[in-house]
Amino acid sequence: MLLDQLRVFLRICELGSLAAAGRALGLAPATVSERLSALEAHYGANLIQRTTRALSLTEEGRILAEAAPRLLAEAEEIETRLRHGAQEVSGPIRLSAPLDLGRNRVARILEAFQEAHPRVVIDLHLSDAYVDLAAQGFDLAVRYGDLADSALRVRRLAPSARIVCAAPSYLARRGRPERPEDLARHDCLGMRFGALTDSIWPFVIEGKQRQVVVHPRLQANDGGLVRAWCVAGRGLARKAWWDVADDLAAGRLVPLLRAYETPAIGLQLVYPKDRGRIRRVALLIEALAVGFKA
Repeated sequence: MLLDQLRVFLRICELGSLAAAGRALGLAPATVSERLSALEAHYGANLIQRTTRALSLTEEGRILAEAAPRLLAEAEEIETRLRHGAQEVSGPIRLSAPLDLGRNRVARILEAFQEAHPRVVIDLHLSDAYVDLAAQGFDLAVRYGDLADSALRVRRLAPSARIVCAAPSYLARRGRPERPEDLARHDCLGMRFGALTDSIWPFVIEGKQRQVVVHPRLQANDGGLVRAWCVAGRGLARKAWWDVADDLAAGRLVPLLRAYETPAIGLQLVYPKDRGRIRRVALLIEALAVGFKA
């Protein structure tokens, strides 16, 4: 029963309300409230501060939210070994990945992984927004760039350059930019992250990194849509190499301004230390590492 209460608590933390957690779990609101109250009684502390407008974690709730995924994972691992034997790989894995990369690359690796381990249940969450692994109950995430949270473990997958590219149809119509400053007379496509737009594109010009401001005529918070617009000839885009590798190989997109490209950033897996000790998660980490080398 305690494990069920912990699952309810984590889903409340993830979704921000008891009602939303109940809908996600298929539980009545009264049941969700009862399980939360029972969990608070078990630990002898208020875990969630309730107001008429919002919920917030108490200090005790924050501590439990960080520890609960590990407790659940260890319980699931024990149950798996007892029920199916030590060699059986089964159970859930929650993974977060950027939209475009998740659709085009990660999904293929997951499909092959599940064929090899059919008892593993994979929940892939695609989003270009930052995901808090501990608070939202994720086992691991694929991310671009350097790690900011030192509490997480890192497995480097591959370097990933950011490439300005365009469709042949666009270049035939508007010409090819030869220098970064030529972007001022081209239609650019922008990626939006919340209130921020990726409208400052860095380049290495005469040995120094410089910022070039572009003015996107189309922008979206979905990297896959930006790529689709680019392939359709709607403008230039600056995309991660892994997002457009297939398009470049097929000739649907043409790389531009390579001589001015900034150094590649890292593509990496990040995960809480305790999750890496779970066999199914460790196996998926290895599968992703191998998949990005192929």
